[in-house]
Amino acid sequence: WDNADFSRGVGTTFYQEFLTLNTAKPPFIHDVEAKIRRYLRSSYSATWTLKITWEKAPAYAAQTDTRRTSTYQAVLTTDGFRSYVLMLYQAGGMQWDYTRLTAPNVLIGYT
Repeated sequence: WDNADFSRGVGTTFYQEFLTLNTAKPPFIHDVEAKIRRYLRSSYSATWTLKITWEKAPAYAAQTDTRRTSTYQAVLTTDGFRSYVLMLYQAGGMQWDYTRLTAPNVLIGYT
């Protein structure tokens, strides 16, 4: 995410916060909970979730190419005890030319 460059006015970033303690949960939260249950095989009920979206983000440095953009999301969620991060990438959505990036060691995800 730190290699996205919005300085040329291409692409956008937005977020949405979901407070779900003692409230009805929207379908997005049900989907997040289902993913965590499926992947971790444990019970999970979110009380707070933050969805951050980078849409059509050009790679740094944007002055070299604003046509090849990428769309991806990070979803942070907690039940007040355990916290998770889901990294979501649009199918076919990572369009950055990694041979033109300033850092040669490209990695999708986190460590």
